Amino acid sequence: MHILLTRPFDDCRELMLRFKSLGHIVSHIPVISIQKITYEIPDFALFKGIIFTSANAIKFLDTQKIDKKIKCFCVGTATEKVAKMKGFQNIYVASGNVENLKEIILQNFVTTEGKLIYVTGQIISSDLDKKLNTEGYNIKRIINYKSIEQEKFNSSEIEKLKEKTPDVVYVYSQNSAISFLNMIKNYNLQSFWINTNLMCISEKTSSILNEIKWKKIFLFSSGEEEFLLYKI
Repeated sequence: MHILLTRPFDDCRELMLRFKSLGHIVSHIPVISIQKITYEIPDFALFKGIIFTSANAIKFLDTQKIDKKIKCFCVGTATEKVAKMKGFQNIYVASGNVENLKEIILQNFVTTEGKLIYVTGQIISSDLDKKLNTEGYNIKRIINYKSIEQEKFNSSEIEKLKEKTPDVVYVYSQNSAISFLNMIKNYNLQSFWINTNLMCISEKTSSILNEIKWKKIFLFSSGEEEFLLYKI
């Protein structure tokens, strides 16, 4: 099976190796890059829990002044892995989606424990902080990175796509979907995807690419990529 991954290399290196070890052909065209944003550093001692819905939020966070025993809530195993590398010890992990993460927070952190801090990128797929606010939680969101749309692509990689269109494409964010759609239009690739299965991280992401004709569209959570292949 020919699989196209669209995340930055650091975010999909292990998945690429895993797919290749299973005998798949893997193409990699990152449609976004990730850039750190300067943010006002809060007094982390004021917070009793910290929330991450992406590994990039941890990578770009100065964690030196954070108590590593703080309750740390991660959206999935990839985020958990980076949290462990940064030294966090008291980690609660969801199954890869924000709704499940919300339930884990509700079950393991009561409002009387204190404040939560939510570290994110500029654009998020779900307003987790607002949802927790409605449940009575005191939560502060800080933004420490943003996604930059890739405007130029390697022409040889584009030609390879034309010669052998992927059976599966994974798209992980709304920004990625926008950039991927622009790439498709700029290189006149609109008609190449009729036999390709599109895998999107959310409905908001898939809706951006609905104007392209796909074989099928699937929604997935991070960590389910390999499992989804068996559904095709």
